[in-house]
Amino acid sequence: MDWRENLIDDPAGIADILRSARRVAVLGIKTEAQSTQPAFYVPEYLKRAGYTVVPVPVYYPDATEIIGERVYRSVSAIPEKVDLVIVFRRSVDVPPHVDDLIQARPGAVWMQSGIRHDDAARRLAEAGIKVVQNRCAMVEHRRVA
Repeated sequence: MDWRENLIDDPAGIADILRSARRVAVLGIKTEAQSTQPAFYVPEYLKRAGYTVVPVPVYYPDATEIIGERVYRSVSAIPEKVDLVIVFRRSVDVPPHVDDLIQARPGAVWMQSGIRHDDAARRLAEAGIKVVQNRCAMVEHRRVA
């Protein structure tokens, strides 16, 4: 299979990722203290929509729980299989997470609105991981739900 087929940008492919995912890790999630920021309210929305959300904050070293769920410090440290990783990191901050994401082997990695890193996306896609870039998971979920 050509790795480019793992770069998902069509409505049907996006809908398939959202419909098949159950356990969603959120890399760069914010805490309740930042509840007005997308990196908090989007995962909170997804939890209310029925997904199991696993918080993976980059900051907040004292946080042990966010939105009522145990915090992990890397995606690969999550003991259960993750279907989807939603990334809330600046585009330039995505590459340092690629090795961890490849090790975790999620079904898909989703970079939120405004987040795009083609080299990181290529590495993930070459590893067999589907990649969505520059889209809001909450907006897309509302479209396909």
